[in-house]
Amino acid sequence: MGELTDKIKGNVNEAIGKAKQKSDNPETRDEGAAQEVKGKAQQLEGKVKGALGDDI
Repeated sequence: MGELTDKIKGNVNEAIGKAKQKSDNPETRDEGAAQEVKGKAQQLEGKVKGALGDDI
């Protein structure tokens, strides 16, 4: 179940990050870029959990 949760959280963070990067505020754009990276990391974590299956 952790695999799906991580992938969903990753997708949400990535989408919010992309939206923030369209802001006129430079601080918000930087925050959005960081949030997008966080989302990609969460998706990767979900993929790793899926690949390992019950071994974790």
